[in-house]
Amino acid sequence: MSGVASTLAKKRAQAAGFGTNANATKYLNQDFEALRRQCLSGGTLFSDPSFPAAPESLGFKELGPSSYKTRGIVWKRPGELCSKPEFIVGGATRTDICQGALGDCWLLAAIASLTLNEDVLARVVPAGQSFGDSYAGIFHFQFWQFGEWVDVVIDDRLPVKDGKLVFVHSAEGNEFWSALLEKAYAKVNGCYEALSGGSTSEGFEDFTGGIAESYELSKAPSNMFQIIQKALEAGALLGCSIDITSASDSEAVTRQKLVKGHAYSLTGATEVNYRGRKEKLVRMRNPWGQVEWTGAWSDGYDFKFLFSPRYILYIRFLSVFRMSFSDFLSHYSRIEICTLTPDAITSDSVKHWAVTNHDGTWRRGSTAGGCRNNAYTFWMNPQYVIKLDEEDDDPDDNEVGCSFVVGLIQKNRRRLRKAGEDMHTIGFAIYEFQGQRDVHLDKNFFLTHAQKARSETFVNLREVCTRFKLPPGEYLVVPSTFEPNKDGDFCLRVFSEKQTETLNSQDFDSGFRGMFVKLAGADMEISAAELTTILNKIIAKRTDIKTDGFSLETCRIMVNLMDDNGNGKLGLGEFATLWKKIQRYLGIYKKNDMDNSGTMSTPELRLALKEAGFTLNNTIFQLLVARYAETDMTLDFDNFVACLMRLEMMFRVFKKLDPHHSGFIELDFVQVCHTITYFEYFVIEI
Repeated sequence: MSGVASTLAKKRAQAAGFGTNANATKYLNQDFEALRRQCLSGGTLFSDPSFPAAPESLGFKELGPSSYKTRGIVWKRPGELCSKPEFIVGGATRTDICQGALGDCWLLAAIASLTLNEDVLARVVPAGQSFGDSYAGIFHFQFWQFGEWVDVVIDDRLPVKDGKLVFVHSAEGNEFWSALLEKAYAKVNGCYEALSGGSTSEGFEDFTGGIAESYELSKAPSNMFQIIQKALEAGALLGCSIDITSASDSEAVTRQKLVKGHAYSLTGATEVNYRGRKEKLVRMRNPWGQVEWTGAWSDGYDFKFLFSPRYILYIRFLSVFRMSFSDFLSHYSRIEICTLTPDAITSDSVKHWAVTNHDGTWRRGSTAGGCRNNAYTFWMNPQYVIKLDEEDDDPDDNEVGCSFVVGLIQKNRRRLRKAGEDMHTIGFAIYEFQGQRDVHLDKNFFLTHAQKARSETFVNLREVCTRFKLPPGEYLVVPSTFEPNKDGDFCLRVFSEKQTETLNSQDFDSGFRGMFVKLAGADMEISAAELTTILNKIIAKRTDIKTDGFSLETCRIMVNLMDDNGNGKLGLGEFATLWKKIQRYLGIYKKNDMDNSGTMSTPELRLALKEAGFTLNNTIFQLLVARYAETDMTLDFDNFVACLMRLEMMFRVFKKLDPHHSGFIELDFVQVCHTITYFEYFVIEI
């Protein structure tokens, strides 16, 4: 399936509800229920051919077939490791997630956060799975992958060495949900080794479908407290941690009983009146629960006049504590905020952020223009228009504007590690924009306009994500790799406090644009001769329409019609508008070709002209038939387009010469000569 067809098919599926968490796409077309029924009826245990119990599922280098780390590894089912395996024992908790011989602590921290939110966990770990009567050696999990949810099926054969699980395991020796979840995630990413190294934000997003921001608290923005409050109001997940400086520092406890290297959850932010002044407080949760903050506003602090003893006892039970916001900033190193999509939030009390999603590609020579440093190719990158209409509801915020978060994710790069590839260095720029939305802006715009905002940096991570606050208006987002000519696929998402409109700014199939770039030459503009070559290459591939090719004369008409700056050539923006027009004419042609002959009869032509917006008298219609029809009174596609283009130019010139819309014009000799030059022997009768 071509890129355009694939995109359209995906959009139709999403419109029908496929790809949501409630109706996830079946990864690799594997249907969990059907496979389980098949195994149960046959009395067999499922063995997954798409992720086999074999060396290639472990890794390619550190965990490759010849690595000493994989020697002695065998694959066993839970029933071979203990007498009574369980899927989940006593609910999913932090102690179910113990790291093994894989550097995926980033993933484990994200899984641990799942255990703090039952609703989110239920989206990732579907109910109805156990080692009971319905057991057939098959399990499934759901992950968000670049705009859609996928349901991933696995068998329960797990890597084992010396009788113990090699990777993630539970402190309970007979509990296996976390190990099976890790295996499903490894399958999506190609192998276990592909999970080595990453950020908690990546796991946050793949388990929620949300968008994750990360802030270094030593460089926190002045409105960090308001950002936290807004995130909590939107039902976001917030995690924070204290950096470690060495391996020996891991799990070290500070003087005031905070644990380094562990993920804490931030669950509340409020202001209270304390001794005649306002005090900003945050509410924290320590999922480990063994040690707890002993500084100001801790459980032992004297603030009973603000909170009841019963409340204090309650938060102690939940391993929850409060601390001042200033202490939070000075003790913690980083906070990660994952704003959820509206469908992930079950509470009516939170303020949903709006979200839009676009898939795109960078392709060498056509849509991979590199960053702004590459002045003459940057414009070739995909472009997206954001329309911000409503300002934030921020009575306490003096900065007026519209808050939104832009996230740019490069797709499937972990899977490419086996082939020796890794993350590209990516980022994006934002420009203030006013004009025609469906036109791809060319290099002249970017050479004469400065960027309004940009991603914080270009970085070789899966995602670049930045929060902005800009005045209402229209803006252009241009995602790119740092260097030009880097092939890749990406997903661009915009989360906004208020509803926004995000549009793809006239993006072509990459192969089509590549042909445009190749044929346009150094001036990056299309002449009538070049247009003839392009159009004839395209329509030569069509079998559903008949044509003997576009003539140079017809293409000159098109260039004259679309040439806004009068240089006799088409830039990409002008060409974009022309292509959209030709696509519309093709739709009309196909619709009115009632007998599917590939040509258009003169009765069909009259209906098609009316649908195209031209109401003509008999004299004009007779002239058109005489000019464009073949001897058998049919028109092929190129003549149909030539006819419509000529009509459009005639109407445009007439309206220009009739500024008062009287329906009549007077021409002097020069104007008559000019009109004849355009229209040959046509007589205009309106």
